[in-house]
Amino acid sequence: MGYNFFNEKKVPRAINNKLRDFFESFGETFKKRKKVSFADRDIEYLLGLQQDRIKSKDLEIDYKIYPRGRNKLEFIPLSDWKDMHYLNTVCSDFCGIKRVVRKNGKAIYKDDKKSVVYGTVTDVISGVHPDDDPYSCPNCGFVSTVSGLQDGCPQCGTKFRMDDLFPKISSFYFLDDSNVNKGEFKSLYKKLYFVSLVILYILASLMRPDMFSLSVMKENNFLMISGVVALIITNFIATYMGTIFFIFIRGMVKMIVNSNKFGTVGSRRRFESRMQKVSPEFSYEYFTSKAISLIKTAVFSEDEKELALYAGDRLDLRMKDIIDLNYGGALGVTKFKDEGDFVTVKTKAFFDVLYAKGNKVYYKPQVFSATLKRRTDIPVDFNFSMTKISCPSCGASFDATRLKKCPYCENEYDIISDDWALIELKYN
Repeated sequence: MGYNFFNEKKVPRAINNKLRDFFESFGETFKKRKKVSFADRDIEYLLGLQQDRIKSKDLEIDYKIYPRGRNKLEFIPLSDWKDMHYLNTVCSDFCGIKRVVRKNGKAIYKDDKKSVVYGTVTDVISGVHPDDDPYSCPNCGFVSTVSGLQDGCPQCGTKFRMDDLFPKISSFYFLDDSNVNKGEFKSLYKKLYFVSLVILYILASLMRPDMFSLSVMKENNFLMISGVVALIITNFIATYMGTIFFIFIRGMVKMIVNSNKFGTVGSRRRFESRMQKVSPEFSYEYFTSKAISLIKTAVFSEDEKELALYAGDRLDLRMKDIIDLNYGGALGVTKFKDEGDFVTVKTKAFFDVLYAKGNKVYYKPQVFSATLKRRTDIPVDFNFSMTKISCPSCGASFDATRLKKCPYCENEYDIISDDWALIELKYN
């Protein structure tokens, strides 16, 4: 895993274009129930659940993701992790998100937030061809293999190139952002400059009313010019310092508001160290993406008890009123324990939530307690997907988002055999 905090290097153009198309297609996804471009099958399944939830509330959501300070989204790489076949890279860019919730054509909720968008891109490592890996046909969803889909899907006959299948976007989330990019800093500076210029002019006129009088201007051009120059220079420096101070104070307020998101760094570090003994390539970013996906899938499902990935009790009924669920920027490990070949991890997960109840839609920051469990005697598979399960009993591939039992041998599938399972989800 590598970090590039100060790396302004752009991602390759082909990947950037796929990320851009992925996020820009969100509006059509929610408005017209179209597929999101270049999403993997797990994301398609999750967004389908959310669309069904929105429809069940007789609502519509207009979702627009737009660039901040640029004409187009331009992503930079932040971190990466890999196994023997696949490279996963987290990429981000500044963006804005406009949401409009409508009922019977009438807008009942609107917001427009500055955000940072994060997308994880999964690609095949150069020179590696995972021909025998299970893969769901992007056209019909039939579980085949990578090489099989290049020869032609056995179900629908569609042929794909490797670059049709990879790279793909395997996870995403948005974070509210109190910072500003270069374009926004310039825009804010200009606004504050003209406001402060007017204020300084008024103050100077009150302190020295003769400085800008017509008689003085006619008799002493030097005094007039020097006064104007001094005013401009003073305002330039004052506005620059004021803009920085304004951004700093806003950031401090944001930090104080979010102070409850800190305090689990030590347990996270111990947990990551423990998991890297099982899989040296283990990444907490990967675990975070997995936890977000499991939580959102459980929340948006019509019947969570029918999910192969969830093994807990019935969810709080209030969760059935959630229509949008965005990661709030913190997933802390509050407790973890080893039990034989299993590890159980209790987390404190922060989300920004839109609730819909009756004719009312409202926003609320929400904290969930989510407990996850997995085996530690098997390595982490970064390309694992619920849509292409290999049955531990007979080896056949099937889609576990639709079936809890293998359709060939009828043995019930236990997700803990392959990946993380969500065993408890409740309000914190």
